[in-house]
Amino acid sequence: MPVTHHTVSEHAGQRLDNFLTSRLKGVPRSRVYAMVRKGEVRVNGGRARPHTRLATGDVVRVPPHRPLEPRAATPGERFMAELQACVIHEDERLIVLNKPAGVAVHGGSGIVAGVIEALRAARPGASLELTHRLDRGTSGCLVVAKERRTLLAVHEAFRTGQVTKSYHLIVTGRWPRRLRTVQEPLQRYVLPNGERRVRVSADGAAAHTDFEVLKTTANATWLRAFPRTGRTHQIRVHAASRGHAILGDEKYAKRDGGPSANRLMLHASAIALTLDGIRQRYEAPPGAAFTEVWERYAAS
Repeated sequence: MPVTHHTVSEHAGQRLDNFLTSRLKGVPRSRVYAMVRKGEVRVNGGRARPHTRLATGDVVRVPPHRPLEPRAATPGERFMAELQACVIHEDERLIVLNKPAGVAVHGGSGIVAGVIEALRAARPGASLELTHRLDRGTSGCLVVAKERRTLLAVHEAFRTGQVTKSYHLIVTGRWPRRLRTVQEPLQRYVLPNGERRVRVSADGAAAHTDFEVLKTTANATWLRAFPRTGRTHQIRVHAASRGHAILGDEKYAKRDGGPSANRLMLHASAIALTLDGIRQRYEAPPGAAFTEVWERYAAS
């Protein structure tokens, strides 16, 4: 397809990467990020970052691109049934589910179907959209909008700080009880193989996570985390930056022969948001995976 220019109107406040992926149907997300990273995408004639927030009247230049041949997402009936069993709240505007660990929120990068594709397949004709994301390895509260008005309202709630989230995590070593806050700027970067990572860097975006110690053993700590900003991999990198990586974190944990787990021990346990002036809170306590891992280390 040739170069195109898009003028932002009703999508003001949306991140550039989300703006692009919603328009470049069939283009892999890796290609979208590469377009931005290489400066092929321009906002008002200048370079921008994937997380740049767009404003009304901004002109986005999209370079020539070729969509992949469409491949129908065909989630199995069993997968759809399992996700339906994970729904912890549903009303006329929202679906909130306790996403299992290891399940992607959307298809791509070799994944035929994720949560959103399975929900759409189970509810033909429904207008379902993810309001936020969780890493594939992270379990817990995930909010899906059932209408565009709600999607925009939740995005606005995130933008204005009206959404609060809390997580449970198990990390290596004894986390100091006096260490209650980590405020380190985070910068995204790309490995030579194209994999995206995040690191602490003075050139990064401001990031703030509060931590609370719940339980400790000789070689692991069960924490609760409260991210005050919403950077990619924020909790994972902030924990690792203090020498206490999350168990099962294949991206940021050092391979030192210490405690391990067969999944990322990070769980989004609660999310609260304000919609139309009404505060709503949804909870999904950690499940058996956390308890089993913790008991194993408590007994060691």
